[in-house]
Amino acid sequence: MMAKTPFLCIVILCTLMFIQISARPTTFAEDFKAAWSESHIRQVDGGKAIQLVLDQSTGCGFASKRKYLFGKVSMKIKLIPGDSAGTVTAFYMNSDTDTVRDELDFEFLGNRSGQPYSVQTNIFAHGKGDREQRVNLWFDPSLDFHTYSIMWSHKHIVFYVDDVPIRVYKNNQAKNIAYPTSQPMGVYSTLWEADDWATRGGLEKIDWSKAPFYAYYKDFDIEGCPVPGPTNCPSNPHNWWEGYAYQSLNAVEARRYRWVRVNHMVYDYCTDKSRYPVPPVECHA
Repeated sequence: MMAKTPFLCIVILCTLMFIQISARPTTFAEDFKAAWSESHIRQVDGGKAIQLVLDQSTGCGFASKRKYLFGKVSMKIKLIPGDSAGTVTAFYMNSDTDTVRDELDFEFLGNRSGQPYSVQTNIFAHGKGDREQRVNLWFDPSLDFHTYSIMWSHKHIVFYVDDVPIRVYKNNQAKNIAYPTSQPMGVYSTLWEADDWATRGGLEKIDWSKAPFYAYYKDFDIEGCPVPGPTNCPSNPHNWWEGYAYQSLNAVEARRYRWVRVNHMVYDYCTDKSRYPVPPVECHA
């Protein structure tokens, strides 16, 4: 009997770790709900995929039923085809707090036909945002589904496109740089009109003759510490996203990250001297 004790302990430990971490949702209805304009949100493929609709009357959006503190969220998205100028399709996490907001954003900025799609990322920590970066996608995201992910750990936040890291924001609280660590965030997606800024700074307006506009979502993936939930989950060092292998980019990821930054980045707030004559402190951390 004594020889089986270590094995039994491992089984119990793994079981406890599994209980603490949210399981992956299999359908939209399990973990999400309409946030606004439910009539413009359509479930397809038995609820495994969602169609968002934007027309002249309204856009729409959905939200997770629970909030999470650390982990990884992913969705497969197929963006608006053709002339999508003036539209924004968003996938983000938000603490939904009025003043001291934490938020991690993917915003897909519509384009004129034939122009590349840009994805803008932004990070709000302790109420401070204005950390925009933009990358031109190296494929047409309207032809098929692609995976977009946000990994959030105590070490860093990483934005991924098809497992290619496009942005890394490190935890530099030791240098008095704000980093989200205490507020759980919900998972949101929206489709809306923003032609005052979305395409070429607002120069390109939305063409309503092309409406309605459609974006599609599927394979909703959430692995994180649900709140409310076990209080020791967010600080559990055994959560996979806190593991040594995920505390920094691996060699392949680092090479892909440099490739994106060199070849596809079109805007970085850190180098925008018109906004920041002196770069924000996190740009050099």
